[in-house]
Amino acid sequence: MTWRPQFLPVDHPQVQSGKVGVLIVNLGTPDAPEPGPVRRYLAEFLSDRRVVEIPPIAWQPILRGIILNTRPRKSAHAYSQVWTDEGSPLAVITRNQAEAMQTALGSGVMVDWAMRYGTPSIGDRIEALMKAGCERILLAPLYPQYSGATTATVVDKAADKLRTMRWQAALRTLPPYHDDPAYIEALSSDLNRQLNGLDFQPEVMLLSFHGMPQRTLELGDPYHCHCRKTARLLEAVMARPGLRFRTTFQSRFGRAKWLEPATDAVIAEEAKAGTKRMVIAAPGFSADCLETLEELAMQGRDQFIDAGGDKFAALSCLNTSAAGLEMLEKLLRRELSGWIND
Repeated sequence: MTWRPQFLPVDHPQVQSGKVGVLIVNLGTPDAPEPGPVRRYLAEFLSDRRVVEIPPIAWQPILRGIILNTRPRKSAHAYSQVWTDEGSPLAVITRNQAEAMQTALGSGVMVDWAMRYGTPSIGDRIEALMKAGCERILLAPLYPQYSGATTATVVDKAADKLRTMRWQAALRTLPPYHDDPAYIEALSSDLNRQLNGLDFQPEVMLLSFHGMPQRTLELGDPYHCHCRKTARLLEAVMARPGLRFRTTFQSRFGRAKWLEPATDAVIAEEAKAGTKRMVIAAPGFSADCLETLEELAMQGRDQFIDAGGDKFAALSCLNTSAAGLEMLEKLLRRELSGWIND
């Protein structure tokens, strides 16, 4: 540990300094499953130049004039299907992950959490950590596979806040961990546990990752390669020769060409081809959210059954499972090396 305690003169003003912070970050969520909060959330999300790379002069009239006047009500209904008494599943799980890491890492580290879009914001939580004396902060975006629209935009937002601060914290960023043995082993352990608990033997397992426009791959974003590598490694480690694996991409938006094959198309294709028993997992999501709980578990089931399937199960993300928390602690401790005593 490179920081040493301060020895201040007796008449020196009290200061908070020398502490280490961890800020766990996930994508974001509206504050309520209602059109107003959803509209505010979508406006922030879809105005991010990392997310939508169309020039604002062309995109903003479409966003403000059409999308934000039509999509919020539909999305609010979808959110209402998964909302809990504690709030948004993504926010609740991310908060619980942070609390678990606080317990695991102990009093030598302050652990907090934030959302890239919505609340609590990255800037507010960085400021709060610094006010509490954290001069060193590990920024931990929980995106296993790197994309400019996910990991990079978290770093952008943190930099926006640091740009306004006279006294800045030293910052580290958790790198993508798509092929990290700890991540692959955690996924394998938890997914095998869930598969063993099913009341049927699936024929096929879809590994569904969030989609990105095809253009991002052509411009050099490594996301597609990271997803494919995760899928290859996971299939090998899970060692289920009787189970057929397929990698797909979900949540297409707009008219542009997206990464393929599309999850919804493959679900229907498999059922129509005679597959009767299917499971689906979302290894690119660190916590269950609208895209896993509503799009995959609800819409996916309906698509599969309507197309002729029989048995369907959507497996949970790592969330706060024992395997998931053990992995997260291992990754954080590695990146905090030199800042804390192991």
